[in-house]
Amino acid sequence: MNTDHLEHDNVPGTIYLVDVDGETPTFRHDASHKDVVLVPRPSSDPEDPLNWSHSRKIRAVTMSYIYVLGTGIATSLQYSVLSDITRDTGISTANLVQGTGLMFLFFGWACLIWQPLALTYGRRGVYLTSMLLTVPMMVWTAYSSTASEWFAHRILIGVICSPIESLPEVTVFDVFFAHNRGTYMGLYVFVLFGSNFLAPLVAGWFNDAYGWRWTMLLGAIIPAVCFFIMLMFMEETMYFRGSTIEGQDGGAINTSTMKPAGPSSHAEKAELPPSAPSTSDSTDRSVLPSSGTTSLWMKYRWFRSLPGRPTNSDMMRMVYRPVVMIVKFPTVLWAGFLYGINLSWYNVLNGTASPILSAAPYNWSAALIGCVYTGPIIGAALASLWSGNVADYIALRLARRNKGIREPEHRLWPLAFSGVLSAAGLITWGVGAYHDAHWVGLVFGLGMLTFGCVTGGSMAVSYNVDCFKELGGETTVSVMIIRNTIGFGFSYAITPWYTTEGLQNCFITAGMVSIACTFTFIPIIFYGKRLRRWSIPAYRKYVASLVVHQE
Repeated sequence: MNTDHLEHDNVPGTIYLVDVDGETPTFRHDASHKDVVLVPRPSSDPEDPLNWSHSRKIRAVTMSYIYVLGTGIATSLQYSVLSDITRDTGISTANLVQGTGLMFLFFGWACLIWQPLALTYGRRGVYLTSMLLTVPMMVWTAYSSTASEWFAHRILIGVICSPIESLPEVTVFDVFFAHNRGTYMGLYVFVLFGSNFLAPLVAGWFNDAYGWRWTMLLGAIIPAVCFFIMLMFMEETMYFRGSTIEGQDGGAINTSTMKPAGPSSHAEKAELPPSAPSTSDSTDRSVLPSSGTTSLWMKYRWFRSLPGRPTNSDMMRMVYRPVVMIVKFPTVLWAGFLYGINLSWYNVLNGTASPILSAAPYNWSAALIGCVYTGPIIGAALASLWSGNVADYIALRLARRNKGIREPEHRLWPLAFSGVLSAAGLITWGVGAYHDAHWVGLVFGLGMLTFGCVTGGSMAVSYNVDCFKELGGETTVSVMIIRNTIGFGFSYAITPWYTTEGLQNCFITAGMVSIACTFTFIPIIFYGKRLRRWSIPAYRKYVASLVVHQE
């Protein structure tokens, strides 16, 4: 085997993804892409989520999507009925929007509480607890009468539903490999934004029929139904493989660190059959005892304590480490910035749709305002394909051209198109509304804007995980803290911004800011690897703290 193309320094995120030498017994290959190496390398344990059947993997990730759908709808129903809430309660639209901003702020910061618990005792218990607690919060929302009440339950629901921001990403990379991770991450971001756009659409018609308070009660019923579905079908995906590092556990970069992956063939499936034998000592040593994970009771317990998990003291350190990682890892800072600026335009959409369309010359009812969200739903669906399937395809093509080596930056090129489209959408929406344009043009603008928002969010999360997979659970929290802090600032700024400058000037400026921020991906493509190399000392320190108790 010619290994010249593998000999270089081990930079986190740089992995050997395409076996350019063909059938090599050192690597395990994916069935659908004959030259693609399975990264991370699956263990010999059939209960390793990487070894699950395709249907079992899809069921696991679908349960996380159901969680996102339930909490996403519950926390977004108010957007198309802001005017009705103001008219009934006297709570100003500015206060309603600012309350939503507080909710987004706590979406990010409360991950510091939930994520360590999920990374230590399991994902299932956090999902179920969060979903169940959403129900009484939405009941309280339905009986709001003052601004202080509105702020209070928005803060609490932000804390309770914060796993929506960081835990589904962990579930995705629990069960999928590096070469198809982006597809399922794109689907997650689509469900996240799609649920936020579906909710106002449904809420508008429901509000016209039953009033806004019953609309909020609908936001309690949906999470209750989702909770029972998850209780019955959600399986724990937490698994500790021991001291394995992505890029050095099968998709190795430095050949001195590569170990045989056990018997495998060119046609081996990504989901290894339970009976698949493994004679590799190195593989077996990296597998920690599953401690009865095949037991039905163990699979469906709310929380589990598995061998190799972080200690309770490690869990407490995870509460503050994501904040430190923002400084230690520049790529994490940039991913959070990219996601945050895209979330801001989403907040702009939600903060302006109801006030603009309920006023002259449109004078639309809540039901009609909700229908406007059809454009964003279509935009989000197309963006899911663009940022998931297309980005995975581009990354594989660039890896093949790069002697089989994939860099995380390969995934970022689709941002060129989405960045331009997002800016065009902002200008179309704002300038169109200023000139009383036909509603079709406004919906088209919102669809373009959403395409950019969803693509930017999906790319940010996928890039972050690709850079530092072993620390992905914590760095995702870092990204969400940055994202939601930026979103919080914009939720406060948007109303005075467009009322002071006017819709036209405000949204032309926003479009220029959007394209400038998104196109920071170009210097990241050229300098991202240098930034990752600069982070190696901090990376080794944090990974070592994980490996100590997993060996």
